Amino acid sequence: MTSTPHNPPHDGSDLAALRKEIDDLQAIPHEEIVNPTPAGLKDREPTPHSTDAIGSEKWDVPADQESLEQ
Repeated sequence: MTSTPHNPPHDGSDLAALRKEIDDLQAIPHEEIVNPTPAGLKDREPTPHSTDAIGSEKWDVPADQESLEQ
């Protein structure tokens, strides 16, 4: 870029703020940028628990007595 009386040479003073913004964005994991999780949902995420395998239901036993033991 050529400097003129109406356009003085650039001293780079505003580049520090831009560099900080770039560094802040680079600190965010790629997955969070591509698929962000809303902040309100992070603490409400359910805790996973084990479930019965498909076909393991015992229809002749009441549910409260049912177990996976054979």
